[in-house]
Amino acid sequence: MAKGMGEQITIPISTFEITIAYVRPVLNLWLDGAAIVQKMFDVFNSWDIKVDDVEAVTTGKPSEQGVKFKLPQQRIAFFFGPANCKFTKEAASWINADETLGVLASALDALVHHGGVEPGKKSTSLAVHLQPKNVPFRELLWPFLAPAIAQLENSKAEAMAYVVRWKGRRITLDGSGVLANGVFLCLERDFEQTVSLEDIKDAVFNDEAALLALLNVEEVDS
Repeated sequence: MAKGMGEQITIPISTFEITIAYVRPVLNLWLDGAAIVQKMFDVFNSWDIKVDDVEAVTTGKPSEQGVKFKLPQQRIAFFFGPANCKFTKEAASWINADETLGVLASALDALVHHGGVEPGKKSTSLAVHLQPKNVPFRELLWPFLAPAIAQLENSKAEAMAYVVRWKGRRITLDGSGVLANGVFLCLERDFEQTVSLEDIKDAVFNDEAALLALLNVEEVDS
């Protein structure tokens, strides 16, 4: 988007998450995962992980139990269990996207080579809270309101939410529940086993760029 073309916004909150299912469950990771826990800790040692940053998850169904690692300085969390693993990055930014994917790739490499995991299908979620600098957030959402619904009242709607789902893809557009005068975007996609992390990064980037263009906004420094 050319500079100056859209409403200026900042993005104070953004979270990226990817869940990777295994082709088949690896029950050793649930019942006797000490060796891979140590290996994973060694891998994360490059990012200054501490013992207190490792948590055993023992609640929920067996598929939900496992081990969670936190990298506080990077605002990253990585969980693995017997059926899948989940990677979460708070304060996600495209400037640091390659570094973030490098952390994920290192963790996956350890699971594959030391945990017997074969990564399968992947699901991503990019949740973004954006804040317009000069207009009420509703002005960004009004253009998407169906005319037939808008005509039910003479006044403008005060709140709007939109959820659109395709096969393997979902978009949520709403007012932010945690940010004053903010808009919440959530972009979710499913990917086949053969899709690379680099291709996933490109797809998510293009999804966000397309939606920001539809909103007619331009990100600026806060």
